[in-house]
Amino acid sequence: MANRAGSSSSRLETLHEEDDYDSYGAESGWVEAKTHCDHLPSLSSDLTHIPIPGTPCNRCQHPSENWLCLSCKVVLCSRFVNKHMLEHYQQTTHSIALSFSDLSAWCFACDSYLDAQLIQQLQPFHETAYILKFGEAPPFRSVESSRVEDKPAMDVPSSS
Repeated sequence: MANRAGSSSSRLETLHEEDDYDSYGAESGWVEAKTHCDHLPSLSSDLTHIPIPGTPCNRCQHPSENWLCLSCKVVLCSRFVNKHMLEHYQQTTHSIALSFSDLSAWCFACDSYLDAQLIQQLQPFHETAYILKFGEAPPFRSVESSRVEDKPAMDVPSSS
């Protein structure tokens, strides 16, 4: 009976360790953004009519946590407010949106953040929103930092 309890305990410890691995970075809020997405062809090609960051939700007029649909350029609130952007995706399948809060890009179909500074098709949206929000061009991102992001965090050599 003791062996059985020991093996059960070991299984629980292993499951707990797997849970810790699956949520690696979750406590800090760190998430690794994808560098490719199959839904990029749905992006609008018109950058001239991008609403300014700070534009309220088109449905509820909530002033913060709003996202820009990169297909039709409607501004709607996040899943943490009234879920209007999520509903928009479910009704239209417009997959990719840009956060006015932190200028991150999200693909609803992939259920993942996208690297808007590295993915060529997203760069114009990110840069335009950055200029509208901060009044200047975004800082230059080096090629070396782009290469590092393609590798898992554990494979990055120490620079000591």
